Amino acid sequence: MTEQSEGERLYILGHPVAHSKSPVMYNAVYGACGLPWTYDFADYAELDDARTFLDERQFLSINITTPYKPLAFKAATRKDPSAVLAQGANVLVREDDGLAGYNTDGAGCVRFLELMGVRFEGKRVAVCGTGPTALSIMHACAVAGADSLMLLSRDDQRARRVLEGYIDRFGLLMSTAEGEAPGSNGKRSLREAYEVPTFRFGSYGSAADFIASADIIINATPLGMKPGDPAPFDTKLLSARQVVMDAVYAAGRTKLVEDALAVGCQACNGGGMLIAQAVATARIVSKAQSVDLAMSDADMFNAMADAASFDCLRA
Repeated sequence: MTEQSEGERLYILGHPVAHSKSPVMYNAVYGACGLPWTYDFADYAELDDARTFLDERQFLSINITTPYKPLAFKAATRKDPSAVLAQGANVLVREDDGLAGYNTDGAGCVRFLELMGVRFEGKRVAVCGTGPTALSIMHACAVAGADSLMLLSRDDQRARRVLEGYIDRFGLLMSTAEGEAPGSNGKRSLREAYEVPTFRFGSYGSAADFIASADIIINATPLGMKPGDPAPFDTKLLSARQVVMDAVYAAGRTKLVEDALAVGCQACNGGGMLIAQAVATARIVSKAQSVDLAMSDADMFNAMADAASFDCLRA
């Protein structure tokens, strides 16, 4: 184990961020592990101030939220495949003289569903959205074993362009050493995730048959963030055999989750995903610092859920 600096600082960068549960979640785990790390808010209303904060690099790691994810992606001097394929970074870790960028949206989404008993092997998965969060989730589902994946948008041509961009980046990655990295913990390698699944695109109207037949449906659009928002597709397509997840969590149950529960689906909002992302981030940061957190993923998840007062969430 490398010698640790006293008083390492970690932050959530964005605006506004005062509502974020991240500080209490991370501080609970790092405190329980006896680490001299403090997690706090970095709330900057102006882009120039946020850029200066990144340039000064007076932090061990930061999580990034709206509106600075594009800025963080550009600031990363080394981009993990998770960030490259999603074209977005929500975690930066100080690394020698640079910043390593990661995207933990997909890993958090999949890990939470796995903790809830959902399995991806051989499954059909529909992902709503075309932004970095949707791409990160689609990729993580492919790595977890899904055999057929559909990227959905209101505009099927937009979905096509975004999916083709993802496939092109994935193909380029296959020509690098990272593309040959083996899988771990029962997951596919990057090459297997590229070669085995079938990737498709569609609109909510043209892909109605796929939505109805999907085993797992994940909404990664902003719909649901505001009260009264509709579901992204016609929820009459849902049936009790399906698992439905909405990445949105701040507004409570979304229209999609309400309708899914009404027909008997296993359904949840994004609160668990938020916590599982934090677990994934803690693993990334501790590995970069050669630190053993000495807690299982489930123990970290539960400690963070308790700290954030997400009483209904237990791994």
